[in-house]
Amino acid sequence: MKSRQRRDAAPPESTDAKSIDELYGLEPIFEPGDTSDVPTRLVRLQCPYCGETIDTLMDLSSGSFRYIEDCQVCCQPIEMTGEVDAEGALIAVSADRS
Repeated sequence: MKSRQRRDAAPPESTDAKSIDELYGLEPIFEPGDTSDVPTRLVRLQCPYCGETIDTLMDLSSGSFRYIEDCQVCCQPIEMTGEVDAEGALIAVSADRS
């Protein structure tokens, strides 16, 4: 899906990715190996519905978590559960039917 520039939007003061994303209202793109300030981890899981392997980026900044994410292939809701240790490392993750 293409994003359209607002006509009243001024050119970005900077051409870095964050400034451009903010100007056009885009979500940031996370690349494997990104060294941003937010501790994230790209995790490969198997969908409990269709069995396809999917990659998802997990935010580890607030510790252990539980949330719902739709499968990128079959769009079924997957309950993602993760355990994070005191140092912020991902210990365990599971993907279950919601």
